[in-house]
Amino acid sequence: MKKNGILNSDISRVLSYMGHTDQICIGDCGLPIPDGVERIDLSVKFGMPRFMEVLNEVGADMKIEKVIFAEEIKTMNPEVHKEVLNFLEKNETGFKIEIEYVPHTKLKELTNNSKAVIRTGETTPYANIILQSGCIFG
Repeated sequence: MKKNGILNSDISRVLSYMGHTDQICIGDCGLPIPDGVERIDLSVKFGMPRFMEVLNEVGADMKIEKVIFAEEIKTMNPEVHKEVLNFLEKNETGFKIEIEYVPHTKLKELTNNSKAVIRTGETTPYANIILQSGCIFG
């Protein structure tokens, strides 16, 4: 039995086969997930688990070099936006994590490139992020 880290076998599997520049998305319960992209559905009920709970665990288990937000999060969900920026600042390990903002429609298109989309129970608007994997050596 696994002792540390993410217990969800699907998330653990996806993270373990990701390489440099591969992407994974964490989204609220309303984010559409494209056909052909793996759906890892963690939602139990509205609000559970929270977006930040999932991001904290996934982010602790992967090297992040870049994140992509919907531009709308800045004005429509400033609380979660601030929480994510604080999380990224604390987890920065000797290099600056690139932050990109795109229109929400573009973010939804970009999920097509994700290895998986993790669906949370989050019900606040625009609580979606794409995490790009960094290189753990070199």
